[in-house]
Amino acid sequence: MITTLIYDGTFEGLLTAVFEVYEHKLGLVNLVKTGHHNAAMFEQVITVVTEETRAARVLKGLKLKLSPMGIQRLYAAHLSEIDGEDNNLVGYIRYAFDTNENIEEDYGNRLVMRVSELVRMMRREKHRMEAFVRFQKLSDGSFYAAVEPDFNVLPLLVKHFRSRYADQRWIIYDLKRNYGIYYDLHNTEYITLDFAENNKPGQAMAAFCEDEGIYQHLWKNYFNSVNIKSRKNTKLHIRHIPKRYWRHLTEKI
Repeated sequence: MITTLIYDGTFEGLLTAVFEVYEHKLGLVNLVKTGHHNAAMFEQVITVVTEETRAARVLKGLKLKLSPMGIQRLYAAHLSEIDGEDNNLVGYIRYAFDTNENIEEDYGNRLVMRVSELVRMMRREKHRMEAFVRFQKLSDGSFYAAVEPDFNVLPLLVKHFRSRYADQRWIIYDLKRNYGIYYDLHNTEYITLDFAENNKPGQAMAAFCEDEGIYQHLWKNYFNSVNIKSRKNTKLHIRHIPKRYWRHLTEKI
């Protein structure tokens, strides 16, 4: 019998679910996020309550089986939030625990290969966000950028933007997932904001600075001046900057 485990979708929840698997000696399991479960007859269902203590025990065990980079890769794969991948992550963790040798480069195993593919997709999206984020100055002197990445990459962007923009306060907000990162010159924290008009881009918590329009105009002029029309390659351009990102790029608005 397959046991369905319902969890809250967090990484700590995933680790707690793995704890439940071993505590109850479960065989076949189906891990689903809250709100994504369709009940079936004769189904055993366990609702996983995320517990930091249990999650920490599983993480401690994983650190004995995987390298620090391996732990980071597992976390990044989980942030992809792709439907149906939760079971692959649980399978990967169980494989790591049940195997004496390090599994990170065992690409003959479908679970290891799938985690590697997820990490590759996350890295590509992370690099795109690092390149495509466009800040706009608010009236309080802070800078705001709206993004809608395919995957939940905001936690992976903190280090890059803290280093690159250490001398200014900024917010990077994921409109799709309705949360953001706020940096106050010292610390970063996750925040949520109330937007008007159904979360339309630009409806931020404060009005833009009066000279923001001037800066945007200068940037557009610069972008147009360095563009060589005779060497225009629309297909290549779209491949590097997909159209779904254009609505948040100043030079495309």
